[in-house]
Amino acid sequence: MSVRLDDSVRVLFQGDSITDAGRDREDGFSLGTGYVSLIAGHLAAAGSGRQVLNRGISGNRVRDLRARWQEDALDLAPDLLSVMIGINDTWRRYDSGDITTLEDYERDYRVILDQARSAGARLVLVEPFLVPVEDAQWTWREDLDGRISVVRRLAAEFDAALLAADGLLNQAAREAGSPAAIARDGVHLTPEGHACLAAAWQKLVGAEQPAAVRAESGSVVRP
Repeated sequence: MSVRLDDSVRVLFQGDSITDAGRDREDGFSLGTGYVSLIAGHLAAAGSGRQVLNRGISGNRVRDLRARWQEDALDLAPDLLSVMIGINDTWRRYDSGDITTLEDYERDYRVILDQARSAGARLVLVEPFLVPVEDAQWTWREDLDGRISVVRRLAAEFDAALLAADGLLNQAAREAGSPAAIARDGVHLTPEGHACLAAAWQKLVGAEQPAAVRAESGSVVRP
């Protein structure tokens, strides 16, 4: 699927702490310090005039997105909606025994995507990811891999652009020589990890920085 940024006036990012990235939730225009802020900065530098909004909330699972979807997504009427959700659905299984089944995950994810598509938004789905920094985190794959498969199926079903973030960030970690260089605890991205994700998102929607700009900024770009 080729979702282009060309005719998008309002771009909304939804998700958990990776998207939230410390944004001020009292300020509707706060973008945090992560990949969303990097993307918005690039668009502003390019003079695009597009409005970028961030409604990621730390700790959210897909059920939480569904509960706040009307106010935090549909009411904002985005032209392009980017969603990354799922790592907390996995994480809570291992730190508190609170399981989100794959069936429930897919059901709630499908509901929010169906509502967004019915409202006219074009969709970008970003896979949940894990860059293990501890041996115990490798066991999380048995849960997370199924969620990644769900996102891939939903991307095909809803004609959404898919950002295969799991493979992208794990490859970046191998190139960096350490998983902690990309995700300090296996989940929360470092500045280098956010730059990698932002560059891939921009390339996916046709908003990639020109080579000269990348060289000047020192941004990490991995296709």
